[in-house]
Amino acid sequence: MSTTAATSTPPPAAPRPEADSGPAKSVRRPGDVVFSGLSVGSGLIIFLTLALVAIFLTLRSMPAIRDSREVTGNADAVSLVEFTMPLVFGTVFAAVLALIMAVPVAIGIALFISHFAPRALATPLGFMIDLLAAVPSVVFGLWGGVWLVPRLEPLYLFLNKYFAWIPLFAGEPTAPMRNLASASVVLAVMILPIITAVSREVFLQTPRLQEEAALALGATRWETIKTVVLPFSRSGVVSASMLGLGRALGETMAVLMVLSPGATFSLHILEVGRHQSIAANIASQSAEASPDVMARLIFTGLVLFVITFIINALARAIVTKRQKG
Repeated sequence: MSTTAATSTPPPAAPRPEADSGPAKSVRRPGDVVFSGLSVGSGLIIFLTLALVAIFLTLRSMPAIRDSREVTGNADAVSLVEFTMPLVFGTVFAAVLALIMAVPVAIGIALFISHFAPRALATPLGFMIDLLAAVPSVVFGLWGGVWLVPRLEPLYLFLNKYFAWIPLFAGEPTAPMRNLASASVVLAVMILPIITAVSREVFLQTPRLQEEAALALGATRWETIKTVVLPFSRSGVVSASMLGLGRALGETMAVLMVLSPGATFSLHILEVGRHQSIAANIASQSAEASPDVMARLIFTGLVLFVITFIINALARAIVTKRQKG
């Protein structure tokens, strides 16, 4: 019996793929190209503007730096440190006092609008806060100098009489009370709507499920805010506070119209003629300043620019650290 050997027939060869031409290139439409270019250009404008401002301030302040006592060693030359540091002290001191007064009140108002007030009241109150942020600073200066300062005089006399053992309230307040305390109160009112508006929006972003879970576990309204809302909104409140601090540092007209200028390092905020801010000093002296004085004023502007840049950088670092944590 003959057996026929089974021969296996190989399967047909698969067609060879064509040479790989690489990843498919997406077709960029003209609108995409234009939009991308505008976006990148708009972002670069910010860096270009900051660079131009820094270069301008540095170049225009170089004559004051070259002629200063710290550089030349000449005892008869102008000392930039003695000229600038009292202004830096007054600027930062007033801004910090304003921030201390404004932040707790702003957080309270924001929490009331976002979690306690009925909608019929929360909506118009939010609109009023937003409108208050748009009021020009010169209006706050008029209000502070004409109406607020005389009404703060009894409070200042009371603080000086009974709390003079605290350095802030020591000294001899004299009328009119155009002192650093009055300027700080006006600055606090000015930055209050900014901090309130930003904090309110941050509080409203708190996950609703987390709040309901805390309430379901038996937490009170305040415990829910303390354990859920405030921890979630911490970075946003810090950012809002830094925005307010930035405006307080650079405020000009309100401080100029309320504060009687001085150039000391005094902690006595009730005394008149002790402090001055950088922005108000530039505004008051730039109109009739000689070239040498103008160079010194521009140098103080450069110092203020650096201070605000450092504060914003620190705020960004704090926010980023808390977000990662």
